[in-house]
Amino acid sequence: MSRLKDTFGRTIDDLRISLTDRCNFRCIYCMPAEGLPWLPRREILTYEEILHLARIFIGLGIHTIRLTGGEPLMRQDVEVLIAGLLRLDATLDLSMTTNGFFLVEKVQRLADAGLKRINVSLDSLRPERFERMVRRDGQLVSKILAGIRLAREAGLNPIKLNCVIMRGYNDDEIADFARLGREQDVQVRFIEYMPLDAQGRWTMDTVVPGAEIHARVHAVYPLRSEQGNGSEPATVHHFADGRGSIGIIASVSQPFCESCNRVRITADGHLRTCLFSLTEHDLKGLLRSGASDEDLADFIIATVWKKEAGHKINQPDFVKPDRSMSAIGG
Repeated sequence: MSRLKDTFGRTIDDLRISLTDRCNFRCIYCMPAEGLPWLPRREILTYEEILHLARIFIGLGIHTIRLTGGEPLMRQDVEVLIAGLLRLDATLDLSMTTNGFFLVEKVQRLADAGLKRINVSLDSLRPERFERMVRRDGQLVSKILAGIRLAREAGLNPIKLNCVIMRGYNDDEIADFARLGREQDVQVRFIEYMPLDAQGRWTMDTVVPGAEIHARVHAVYPLRSEQGNGSEPATVHHFADGRGSIGIIASVSQPFCESCNRVRITADGHLRTCLFSLTEHDLKGLLRSGASDEDLADFIIATVWKKEAGHKINQPDFVKPDRSMSAIGG
């Protein structure tokens, strides 16, 4: 049973761990074309430190860990960390979110190490548009799709494809992504564009609400049911003909904060209790100063207890976090 509770009665059992703030893509909803100043390597948690903290979190009731970034596969020997996490708890629900660039080369090693499932980010199926949104060679689309096929062959299941929908950029590809999911046995997760870009250009005008995304898919591929997924961020909608499902993450138009069960550790070792937190809590400082496991556990429990009620995107007093998505950890 989880010892991590907050003042709103939520039980926290899902931990996102960012392995790096570095990324080889420059997605327009995340960072500028020139990139961002990267954290010095000495500030990044080592694998030994990550395993130390993970052991404490698991002891407090965490049973789901997702490895994120930046791009997590830019860290060397990630499979060593994966194997280490599963030695802590063989039943751990361990997954990763990646941009897919390195999958062709690395996916078999990830599966062999014990990674159970994977989310791949892809925001356009059209090479020229991919170049506009990601600012990288559009021919990478075929490489990413090849990596997804190899992930399925390696036994990673389920495979989810994350697609951030932006009005005027890729919203005309919604049905194309739904078709891809049906053909490739992949659950496409359509994500509303959130105000986490380093440039600060986000506006409500560029958000395509989840209800509109649902309607656009339903018009081409009828959807038969809606499945509440508890504390999961995506609402799952099944195709009427039984050929899979889509997920819609409507963080802006239909916030699910009241059921949020997640906290995050940034690449430089700060605990964040909300994706949109304005305050971070320095776990790395405690760890490197020689704090005992009991002290670290007490710090984590006290921090999670103060978890925010939710983000304030639709409220007048909303303040955007200082860090962008790549620096926070998706």
